[in-house]
Amino acid sequence: MTDDDIRAAYLQELARVAPDIDPATVGEDDHLQDDLGLDSMDVLNLVASLHDRLGVNVPEAEYPQIATLSLAVAYLAARAG
Repeated sequence: MTDDDIRAAYLQELARVAPDIDPATVGEDDHLQDDLGLDSMDVLNLVASLHDRLGVNVPEAEYPQIATLSLAVAYLAARAG
């Protein structure tokens, strides 16, 4: 799975969890909660969606590693099968 595949999957799952967010406007360093306005339940739903789609477990202590698109791509790429 390439970085572009992971980026696309992340943005698609983000749009599913938070339909008011336009994936085309999400910047590489936009923070899920601080910039995009997700609450903790939205983040949990995103983590579950990413797990279902990519097969990657993200422990709660590592949620900050997926808090931005650029962080998430690096984190998920290192752990995706």
